Amino acid sequence: MSKPVKAIFAGSFDPITNGHIDIIERASRLFDKLIIGILINPNKKTMFTISERIELIRKSTEHIENIEVISFEGLLVDYCKKNDVSVLVRGIRSTADVEYELRMAHMNKELANEIETIILPTSTKYSYISSSLIKEVLSFDADIENLVPKCVLDELRLKKK
Repeated sequence: MSKPVKAIFAGSFDPITNGHIDIIERASRLFDKLIIGILINPNKKTMFTISERIELIRKSTEHIENIEVISFEGLLVDYCKKNDVSVLVRGIRSTADVEYELRMAHMNKELANEIETIILPTSTKYSYISSSLIKEVLSFDADIENLVPKCVLDELRLKKK
């Protein structure tokens, strides 16, 4: 009997988008447990607090049974070693993402050889979405209803007021 495989999908998720949800749904079918990890970076200016992002991710993924939402500080591979996580899930949208994620995968492998990186391309319909682009177009009152979960859209509208 093999032990359950735990994976982590980490990012800032400020805010979580439908592209993130696409990766989360697909990755959750590949692993026994999928952790959504929000990196705490006190030097980065964010729209949502850590607790707000955790709550938005939980609401956006409540239809998925095998996930857990956490926040962490420091190196992702250190979190993985301490918590018996053996797979890093990374999402890509473009060739620029591939280059960056490949460098990160190599560095993470150097730091923790026992941890594997799985790279999932997002569905084509979400290939142009990023959290920063969402915030930018929202500042111009653009319609982003199809780009983020409803609970996120509601919170973005409240923050904008």
